Amino acid sequence: MRKRLRALATSLVLIVAVALFIRADFAWNYAHRQPRQALRVIPFLFESGNIAYSLDSGRGFASPFRVDTGPTAWMTPVYPLLLAGVFRVFGAYTFGAWVAAVALNILFIVLACVPIFYAAKRIAGVGVAALAGWLWAVFPNAILLPVESMWDACLAALLAATVLWATLALDGSRRWLGWCGYGLLWGLALMTTPTLASVLPLLLAWLAYRGWKHGRPWISKPAVALAIALACCIPWTVRNYRVFHAFIPLRSILGLQLWVGNNPEAREVWLGEQHPIHDSAERDRYVQMGEVAYVREKGRNALHFMFTHPGREAFLIGHRFLAFWSGGTPHPVRDFFASSSLWFRYVLLFNVLAAVGALAGIVILWRRRNPFFIPVGVMPVVIPFAYYLTLALPRYRLLIDPSALLLAAVTLWELANRGRRVAVPWGPARP
Repeated sequence: MRKRLRALATSLVLIVAVALFIRADFAWNYAHRQPRQALRVIPFLFESGNIAYSLDSGRGFASPFRVDTGPTAWMTPVYPLLLAGVFRVFGAYTFGAWVAAVALNILFIVLACVPIFYAAKRIAGVGVAALAGWLWAVFPNAILLPVESMWDACLAALLAATVLWATLALDGSRRWLGWCGYGLLWGLALMTTPTLASVLPLLLAWLAYRGWKHGRPWISKPAVALAIALACCIPWTVRNYRVFHAFIPLRSILGLQLWVGNNPEAREVWLGEQHPIHDSAERDRYVQMGEVAYVREKGRNALHFMFTHPGREAFLIGHRFLAFWSGGTPHPVRDFFASSSLWFRYVLLFNVLAAVGALAGIVILWRRRNPFFIPVGVMPVVIPFAYYLTLALPRYRLLIDPSALLLAAVTLWELANRGRRVAVPWGPARP
């Protein structure tokens, strides 16, 4: 009986099935609580949906703000193209389009269980792998966001988890085909979520170091993977240069992101202020100046404010740090006790404990000299800095949550096995 229970608990098929059931049930109930007219339109009235509508209506990759404003590099192309495909098949702003988009998001989130499981298995064995998979299956952010957010966050989470697993799997690999596939995977990831670019050099450097340490060729294969990843971005960069006569390798939005999070009127929680999609005056200025000039001006203004108001900037960054790791609130303790919603408390507590568990997991792997603590740790450590400096929205965290929950599983496994006489199975814990 114990063996059967263990086999069930560590079954990836069961984890995936439960994850799918939870999200399908949530989506079903959500659809029955909301008016269909609202679901047909409101989720798509943001940049990704607006660009998708422009593509579907034949105006090209353009108009992120609900009105015809011309070509844009506001986002990289993969997710808007997916949404445009949904519009083409099911009709723009229809209930069927919403169902299809939600189904795609759920599919991406559920499939993320697979690379999370195998990455954790390589790091610390099947027990940690199963625990990481179960944490992802019940993680509230990964239940809410596929239904409520028509953005690239769910696909980005799948790609981030796959990048992590592929990085670990390539350690020691001599197969050129695997390295070429790794480069293509990175190309798809960068064309979906450019934020991942911050860890690309670190992961490639780690793979090169591992190859050098064990006496294998260590430059050629990572260099080929990097060249393929960059080659995947070249057509988009060339398109941007031809359209805007400016070098925009991935997307143009950074200056505005800095501004809306760092200006004299910026608050602890951003509610859409001073953004062209909500503010008609800002939208008019965007149209008058053009996208590139507008974003560059906002970036200069943001940097001036950041350097001339260090105290206020420290306050904003600190509260964004708390909001990022608590699931959206810069006052997690106060809001936990003030809220009467058990669901809100569950979401907040899960996010905070996952963050603490991730930090402890990095320490545990480092103390055990596990060779994989660097690639699994860089995502939750490095990527969030972009959001501490700009905006800390809940969907931004989903990108690094596969790594964070894997590390939290390491912590839970260590706590559960503390004091046992038998050694805890940590997989290839030593080089």
